[in-house]
Amino acid sequence: MEDRLAQKGLAQMNSQNTAARPLASHPYVGMWVTADGHIRHNLLPNGRYDEARGSRDSAYQGRYEIRGNHIDYWDDTGFTADGTFIDGVLHHAGMILYREK
Repeated sequence: MEDRLAQKGLAQMNSQNTAARPLASHPYVGMWVTADGHIRHNLLPNGRYDEARGSRDSAYQGRYEIRGNHIDYWDDTGFTADGTFIDGVLHHAGMILYREK
């Protein structure tokens, strides 16, 4: 029980810390989409993301952190993932996402 409370507190603290560090000027903030437009990652300037899949808006939401060209995701259900930005393209979970223009 204590472990779950500690993890919940840490998650809230991390979420608050991320939100306190705006990323508005970071070059990777914004919308990233697969070539067919099916998957859409909106990297928000407050360190949160909103992922849409097909006609399902906000299919996944959570926080993210970018270090160099690496991105880590923590969705609100506890799932984690990561990706790498290579030559202006996001490689994530076997998908390739392009910056929406």
